[in-house]
Amino acid sequence: MKKYVWPSLKFTLVFIVLCSVLYPLLIAGIAKFSKGGGGGEKVEVNGKIVGYANIGQKFTDDKYFWSRPSAADYNAAGSAGSNKGPSNPDYLKLVQERIDSFLVHNPGVKKEQIPAELVTASASGLDPDLSPYAAKIQAKRIAVVRNLDEATIISLVDKQTEKPLLGFMGPTKVNVLKLNIALDKLK
Repeated sequence: MKKYVWPSLKFTLVFIVLCSVLYPLLIAGIAKFSKGGGGGEKVEVNGKIVGYANIGQKFTDDKYFWSRPSAADYNAAGSAGSNKGPSNPDYLKLVQERIDSFLVHNPGVKKEQIPAELVTASASGLDPDLSPYAAKIQAKRIAVVRNLDEATIISLVDKQTEKPLLGFMGPTKVNVLKLNIALDKLK
């Protein structure tokens, strides 16, 4: 047994250094080349930071695109899903309330047209993006409230749509914060 202890300790020490020191340093170094230098992509309006592009924010005013619901109430320090299964009565009641609210604020939209992402929270509770469809289904409401043409709103969504990395890595998406900032710039 003695002949196995020393190699096991060496192996453990090597992997502690690899996994606890070298790997985190490598990832931090790679992050320095990303938008925001690894500290998140800050979004500014008139020199003032209004949020981060990678953290969802709550938008419920009818003149804005609504965000995906958050189980953590958009608190990045408490990021979490609801941990309630799809048959949990409390969860089903909450989703139904979100559906009812969406239908009240978006007349003309049928229940079966509502994308799941607008009534269910993401796993982290901080998803900053929507699919283009989830954004476009809100266009009529926003056009009416802002007294704009619906085609203008849809065109804005198209302009703000981000394609997958390299054309195939990830979904086609729209960042809600950036979209709402661009919406405010429309006159």
